Amino acid sequence: MDLAAALHAAREKGLDLVEIAPTAVPPVAKIINLGKYLYQQEKQLKKQKVKHKAGELKAVKIGQATSEHDMMIKIKQLEEFLKEGYKVKVEMFLRGRERANKEFARKRFVLFLSKVTMEHTVEQPIKQLPSGFITVLGK
Repeated sequence: MDLAAALHAAREKGLDLVEIAPTAVPPVAKIINLGKYLYQQEKQLKKQKVKHKAGELKAVKIGQATSEHDMMIKIKQLEEFLKEGYKVKVEMFLRGRERANKEFARKRFVLFLSKVTMEHTVEQPIKQLPSGFITVLGK
């Protein structure tokens, strides 16, 4: 359909002629409501952003000597991140002499993870590093 006929048809229906694929040969255009089209495009962008957020990573750091109360605060923070759709990296850093007793530190780390009440998945299992332990949790 030529441009003049397409514009005339769009005006008769009270809609807009919108070019969808300008690089195609011949270019593709549709007779649609432009406001509705822009709204749909915006909706798709928002969906993509939400999916992208799931890929983002937040971190929660604890120490071997972290008290019970401080652990509960960190757990609340971790659960809040999971609710928002983030993946959470949980790190336990060991300093100085704490590195000598890694089994005790691992037990504390597992204890911390067991106190997470919200349903979650383990994206990356507990990994031992020279400076401590690390794991990644997801929703």
